[in-house]
Amino acid sequence: MQAFWDTFLNQRATLLTKLVEHLQLSLLALVLALLIAVPLGIWAQNHERFAGVLLQVTGIMQTIPSLALLGLLIPIVGIGTAPSIIALVVYALLPIFQNTYTGLHEIDPAYKEAEEAFGMSKPLRLVKVELPLAMPVILGGVRTAAVLIIGTATLAALVGGGGLGDIIMRGINLNDPMLTLLGALAAALLAIIFSWFIAMFAKWRWQVSVAVVGALVIGFGGYGAYQALTPAKETITVAGKLGSEPEILINMYKQLIEQADPNVQVVVKPNFGQTSFLYSALKSSKIDLYPEFTGTVVSSLLKPTAKQQAAISQGADPYPVAQTLLHHQGLTLGRPMAYNNTYAVVVKKDWAEQNGVAKISDLTKVAPLKAGFDVEFNAREDGYKGLQHKYGLNFAVATLDASMRYQALNRGQVQVTDGYATDSQIRQYHLLALKDDRKLFPVYQGAPLWRTKFAKAHPKLVAALNRLGGKISAEDMQEMNYEVNVGGKTAAAVAQAYLTQHGLLKEER
Repeated sequence: MQAFWDTFLNQRATLLTKLVEHLQLSLLALVLALLIAVPLGIWAQNHERFAGVLLQVTGIMQTIPSLALLGLLIPIVGIGTAPSIIALVVYALLPIFQNTYTGLHEIDPAYKEAEEAFGMSKPLRLVKVELPLAMPVILGGVRTAAVLIIGTATLAALVGGGGLGDIIMRGINLNDPMLTLLGALAAALLAIIFSWFIAMFAKWRWQVSVAVVGALVIGFGGYGAYQALTPAKETITVAGKLGSEPEILINMYKQLIEQADPNVQVVVKPNFGQTSFLYSALKSSKIDLYPEFTGTVVSSLLKPTAKQQAAISQGADPYPVAQTLLHHQGLTLGRPMAYNNTYAVVVKKDWAEQNGVAKISDLTKVAPLKAGFDVEFNAREDGYKGLQHKYGLNFAVATLDASMRYQALNRGQVQVTDGYATDSQIRQYHLLALKDDRKLFPVYQGAPLWRTKFAKAHPKLVAALNRLGGKISAEDMQEMNYEVNVGGKTAAAVAQAYLTQHGLLKEER
């Protein structure tokens, strides 16, 4: 309990910020869902042939996996709140529409006969009689939708949408159960409060309900309008993948860019769920740059020619090939850093000693084995597919979130996992990265990836980030990851310390 309280005290400012973001997302999504689903439910009363179709459509929409929906939305509407709100509205439509239709449809026919006897018009019947009678059922659907929205909104963190999901993802990445619990409990408490608040609508007079809703809409709307109308600097959006290392790098980018040009404002978006999310967002101009790796470009994002692939397989530097392939996509990769953050097949050190395992090919002698692989690694040619083709390895594979696979290995739930050469967990959990004796994994050197048009428009910023070229050794990167993941320092502080120490950032006086 004390550990949880300490975490709350340390994170209370961040918690308040993320709680407000989560509330804004949830409230806006709920209002939009109401504006769509309630009129549809009313309209369906007089078009019963379409009512069943609409129920099926909204039901099917709710079954679409959230990650897939977010991935499909990024190239269309970008990152941040837009795809998050659209996804949340999609999931909230079914309970609100279903309960609106059911509540109105099941009104006692005697009431409808009385309406006709008094000569009431259809709009008057709806407002004065039918909606008040159906309101308890409609509010039941709204409560269900609100709880669903608040729970699902935590996934907004995977596309830069903010909210309490940022705290939960950070807790998972840092293997900090108290931080994860803090975010989860805050989301659960918010859902309970929302549910209670909606239940009160049934008891309040309608004037009070309208006043409360109006105050909320004016409050959040006014804040949003203030932000939109306030003169702002040019904004550059820098995004990163899951984990401490991308977060450190994007904070380095932010600090170097703002030093090179004080007239720009840099927004960092950490913890994107998949490489494909970032790549799509960059190509569609929804973000301006993100740190990518040469090996990822030539093995996952783009397809080299057979000749290029053969050279890379023999150990050639993939950077020139990556640059050539990216040029045809209107993209440019900056100068790569020194360290090679290659993929690694990781096992426990003591297990490796007991079984005489030092290189990947040795795993063929210790079968059968259970592996826990990240979803992306499991599907990549330079991942598990490559281990199957090049090493003849076949494991019983459990796909795990990237931040959880090391925990599973440490607990003995799997014997093999994937990782990166600079991961702090290798040191933290006394693990061993096996030697890639058949050269499956190409060189993975990190560099900023941006659109060529953006690079030409911002030469000072490109020059500032290219100062990282040839810097940061594997030891440096692993130490910085350790300071964040184990030492509890923020990625921004660790980034600033490195840049200052190496003369890339001016010290603040």
